[in-house]
Amino acid sequence: MRVATYTRISTDEENQPYSLGAQDDRLGAYIRSQDGWEPGLRYSDQMTGSTLERPDLQRALADARAGRFDLLLVYRVDRLARSVRGLAQILDELDQARVLFRSATEPFDTGSAAGRMMVQMLGVFAEFERATLIDRVVAGMERKAARGEWHGGKLPFGYAVDAGALVPVEAEAALVNKIFDLCKGGEMGARSIAMLLNDHGHRTRTGRPWGHKTVLDMLRNPIYVGDVAFRGAVHAGGHAGIVSRETYEACKAVLTERGEDHSVRSDTSSEYEMAGLMRCKKCRRRLVGAAAHGRLYRYRYYVCHDRHAYGRHGCTAPRQAAERLDATMLRAGLKQFEKADGIREALRRSAEKRAAGQPKVAQELAAVTADITRAEGAIKRYQLAFEAGEIEAQDCGARLQELGIQVRDLRAREAELDLAMTYQTEVEVTDELIAEFHDEILETIENGTPAQKKALNRRMFVEVIVDGKVAYPKYRVPTAGVRIVGTLVEPRGFEPLTF
Repeated sequence: MRVATYTRISTDEENQPYSLGAQDDRLGAYIRSQDGWEPGLRYSDQMTGSTLERPDLQRALADARAGRFDLLLVYRVDRLARSVRGLAQILDELDQARVLFRSATEPFDTGSAAGRMMVQMLGVFAEFERATLIDRVVAGMERKAARGEWHGGKLPFGYAVDAGALVPVEAEAALVNKIFDLCKGGEMGARSIAMLLNDHGHRTRTGRPWGHKTVLDMLRNPIYVGDVAFRGAVHAGGHAGIVSRETYEACKAVLTERGEDHSVRSDTSSEYEMAGLMRCKKCRRRLVGAAAHGRLYRYRYYVCHDRHAYGRHGCTAPRQAAERLDATMLRAGLKQFEKADGIREALRRSAEKRAAGQPKVAQELAAVTADITRAEGAIKRYQLAFEAGEIEAQDCGARLQELGIQVRDLRAREAELDLAMTYQTEVEVTDELIAEFHDEILETIENGTPAQKKALNRRMFVEVIVDGKVAYPKYRVPTAGVRIVGTLVEPRGFEPLTF
């Protein structure tokens, strides 16, 4: 019988009871003690057992499916997986590949029902042990933070670890001081600072361009004045600060005044009427709303996501003044819908499509609802992992933002599909109906709130491609009765529009 071995140690375990070498030695001795067993392939990973996405584990399963060995041997069941679900998945894959599984220290025959039950019970204990370990680690981190010690996690820029304590790194500390000095005067925000750092050739420790969120995280982090923060509590630290407390407090006041502090930031999503509809022609990324603060006024504009995050190093597309672009697009949408003959023809065709497309609408609605459930589940898992201390805020913030945008867009689509399910399949377009619709649009353009104008834009445009001062809007066509854009109406083509 050809026997393959799998060994693993976890990088998040402080005390390794058995090294990889010790596991190999014991597995080799166990194989030699069995009649008819022939040692074969060896697989080994150095990562946590909470995930199945381990390189050598996946290679072992692939080789099992290819028939390269007859039995997979581990030193203990928890070396293979630390969750019942993960263990069951691996055993199922081995069963399908007709490969046996054995533990050298827990000799249960997985070929029998009783043996398989005992292996699964060991998986339960392994999962419980991992959960207990996490609790102990988090409690230990809290105790370290309370004593002012570095509690681990992602190492802050500007520091290294020496004998378990934080020590400033001279080259990085100089850049940290520069960032705080640029912010202290209130003349430069996080975005401008990040752009300046990139323009000067600076990069983060990982070699990526500086982003405004990274700068903001640094400016908010009390680690740089010698304090230690953990789970909302701040304690006096035992390490040397890089910036003075006076400078840190001055920067904190500037962030609050500029609205860059999370505690005072309000939801301005409805302030940008074309948000979510525009894409940059250069890089195809979405345009996002942003603002600049002058001496007397606050200037709103749209900017490509990559330009917003990394400055000209990300994208060279220019910014667009929000007021001018918003007004231009609304007027352009109204002008398009004034073409009554085009509306009549499009409505006739769209009614035919709606009648034939209701089953597809229902199918898409179910898929969108399932996607919302999955995305919201992912957000909850990230939040729970962060609360458990398994990941840092800077490690999950960007992904959470992406998921939040995804959920928002999915919910907007869900609302459209819900409404599409109620559409009439036969409509009569009259001059009075067209005139009434025109007046409603005009009233919204002239007197509507930003949120109403944003909703109107979503009903008039499918997408807008922005190239410099030229926009290429793809229009929708209004449906009768409900006075809202039908999601099954065939959109118009792109038409250039200067603003």
